Amino acid sequence: MAWFLLFLAGLFECGWAIGLKYTDGFTRPVPTVLTAISMVVSVILLGLAVKTLPIGTAYAVWTGIGTVGTVLLGIWLLGDPATAGRLLCIGLIIAGIAGLKLTA
Repeated sequence: MAWFLLFLAGLFECGWAIGLKYTDGFTRPVPTVLTAISMVVSVILLGLAVKTLPIGTAYAVWTGIGTVGTVLLGIWLLGDPATAGRLLCIGLIIAGIAGLKLTA
């Protein structure tokens, strides 16, 4: 269950990271509120996950999910470049996340 909570926390991290773009510098109320809610939910879920998972592993996996998800959403939604180098680095992050999960 802790890994599932951690995965959800990572998804909410993607939500608030992408949400920052849509807040337009916190001048748009609805995206700002949704972004703030995503931030809070993400941290709460991380806090619940670290009750049973090692903090270093959980934090690294949380940020890794957030990083990979945000980069992919940036490519898909915002037209960020999808260069070979960026995709290779995403693969390396995923390999690191898998390695941490396998050794936790």
